[in-house]
Amino acid sequence: MTLKQMDNVLIVVDDLEAVKAFFIELGLKLEGETTVEGPLVGTLIGLSDVRATLAMLRTPDGQGIELDKFHTPSAVRFGPVDAPVNTLGIRRLMFAVEDIAGVIARMQAHGAEVIGEMEYEGTYRLAYIRGPEGIIVALAEQLG
Repeated sequence: MTLKQMDNVLIVVDDLEAVKAFFIELGLKLEGETTVEGPLVGTLIGLSDVRATLAMLRTPDGQGIELDKFHTPSAVRFGPVDAPVNTLGIRRLMFAVEDIAGVIARMQAHGAEVIGEMEYEGTYRLAYIRGPEGIIVALAEQLG
């Protein structure tokens, strides 16, 4: 059996609407939204009495981000919302963009905070931004 591709990454959120709007503003497309619940879902994910609303978003090249808002059981926050990038676990998602300055300005208008920016060896402009619920997004624009 051979790995074919990555389909999606799950991010558990408290404010589904704010995080969904953030990623849509970034350029992802909402593929669908639904509520799941019941014993089959609980058996799959190892929880009891599950009820969650999920939204699936896709990048232009087809990569997925699944956002889940758990109604029951309640989500568990692990660490501070503004945890630094060296905190254990998945800490950021990176996207290739065009016009990084324009993307940053658009995302700041949508509430994102710029963590830092740099140019790397004349080949990339890079930026880290923090969105709702502390989600860190890295942006990379290839130069030349």
